[in-house]
Amino acid sequence: MNTTSDSAGGTVQPLQFVPMYQKRTKIYARSVRGLYARLRWAIVALTQGVFFGLPWLQWNGRRAVLFDLDVPRFHVFGLVLQPQDLIFLAALLVIAALALFFFTALAGRLWCGYSCPQTVYSEIYQWIELKTEGDRHVRMKRDAMPWTVGKAARKTAKHALWIAAALAAGFTLVGYFVPIRDLGPHLAEAGIASWPAFWVLFYGGMLYGNAGWMREQICSYMCPYARIQSTLIDGDSLVIAYDNARGDPRGARPRRTDPASVGLGGCTDCTLCVQVCPAGIDIRNGLQNECIGCAACIDACDDVMRKMDYPTGLIRYATSRNGVAQGLGGKEMLRRVVRPRVLVYGGLLAAALVAFVAALATRAPVHMDVIRDRGVMARLGEEGQVQNLYRVQLTNRTERIARYRLGVEGLPDVVVETPADVVMAPGESKSLTVTLALPPAAAQGRPAGAEPVRLSLTEPGLSEPVLREKTTFLIPR
Repeated sequence: MNTTSDSAGGTVQPLQFVPMYQKRTKIYARSVRGLYARLRWAIVALTQGVFFGLPWLQWNGRRAVLFDLDVPRFHVFGLVLQPQDLIFLAALLVIAALALFFFTALAGRLWCGYSCPQTVYSEIYQWIELKTEGDRHVRMKRDAMPWTVGKAARKTAKHALWIAAALAAGFTLVGYFVPIRDLGPHLAEAGIASWPAFWVLFYGGMLYGNAGWMREQICSYMCPYARIQSTLIDGDSLVIAYDNARGDPRGARPRRTDPASVGLGGCTDCTLCVQVCPAGIDIRNGLQNECIGCAACIDACDDVMRKMDYPTGLIRYATSRNGVAQGLGGKEMLRRVVRPRVLVYGGLLAAALVAFVAALATRAPVHMDVIRDRGVMARLGEEGQVQNLYRVQLTNRTERIARYRLGVEGLPDVVVETPADVVMAPGESKSLTVTLALPPAAAQGRPAGAEPVRLSLTEPGLSEPVLREKTTFLIPR
């Protein structure tokens, strides 16, 4: 450490070099059991069951869910989505954002604590770590010891299982974009010299690093949600909180000792709430950005309270606006939680969901774009009829062969000359040049100009068109 001198020859404070990055302290999270632990594992089972199961489901002789980027065409059970249907993806993003606002305003980081893939896979990886290396105190003791054959074997088993889980997830993710039943033989034949293999390894490597090595660093430093959650919650949001009025002063005491008799609060200062926290924070210091809302500290504290024969709920979901200190009852807590902000977010979310479902339900089975042929505004046919040409793009949005008859509405005597009938394969897009004609006698009695018309598509045997598209018919001078 260097020192500096002033002009009078005296010494000043030594120069100090402050690191720009905080050194990571490894977190040894202790296993925990309880209501919220069971809830987290139920969500892990649900999300991973859906994630790993969907690529293998069949629907009408094809994959139930397949995002085919080569065509491009997305199959989602009975839906066939084309690039022009990206509006539905935008709607899903809006719904996801509104859901995030709603649940955060309601109860903090519910998404982070229970459903976020980072949390889900961290739970799976911590379970693997528990089974291969033991619980917290065993891992801490083993890591402090020199390397032995047993230690190396346990570490190797853990990382082998981590990598296997990561590759399985990577394989499944790529299986949403490539038929998963053909993906295995393709990888065996092409090896790593293929794009599917690259994405399997890339996603698997990211998962292995995020859930295995960085865990809480992803949530604390890389995820922006930890920084913006303070703008989404207020004093009436349900968050995980420690009851200072009941718990302090803290201190150890024999089991079933009345806290008042020894001048202590309900907290035994066992620090189990810190030991089970995957972010390594002490919830007794108040709500912190690093808290992901997993409620592991609630399970640990409630277990200690039951052993001490104390009431549970020393750490619990509560509102920060006097909710913990006052011990609000159910009705008062409900009144605080169900407030204008939550109602506005909930109303917007419900409206967006209804609009999204209604748009899908009323979506036409065929998409049609009509553009006038600008190279030929209008022309006279061999028999003197006035002809207009149009470029018509049709897309079959169903999984069956579609047959339609083209018609025209809005201008009497106008007919479709070519083509009148259209046949499309499932999901096929077809470009047509359509000719509309107005007989000479009808054209002579009309003023020159553009007349509004509508092209229609009608299925055989039906009288009402399934789709109409506006355009104009030009009558020359």
